Amino acid sequence: MTPANITLSPAAARRLLAISAREGRPTMLRVAVDGGGCSGFQYRFDLVDTFEADDLKIERDGAAAVVDVVSVALLKGSEIDFVDELAASEFRVRNPNAKSSCGCGVSFSI
Repeated sequence: MTPANITLSPAAARRLLAISAREGRPTMLRVAVDGGGCSGFQYRFDLVDTFEADDLKIERDGAAAVVDVVSVALLKGSEIDFVDELAASEFRVRNPNAKSSCGCGVSFSI
């Protein structure tokens, strides 16, 4: 459990390990919150090899995600998950701070 209670789900950890195996090197998921989208904020996901000294690093089962210091407050208590559905396979954030979100689930308001 991180100080901000941000967690990585087992499904997200498995997916990150599969990506790392395919790439032949350790890969982390960078999760950030940017201003924008139709609801005010939107999530940004990037695959990275390194992290900044002030990033929050979240680990599970050998996989890792990192969150920048500014985004941590907006993601407090969230779970970073991976869903594999007929319509899409994607990383998602289950954020208890989000008061509403848009129809596509990419942007949210607090």
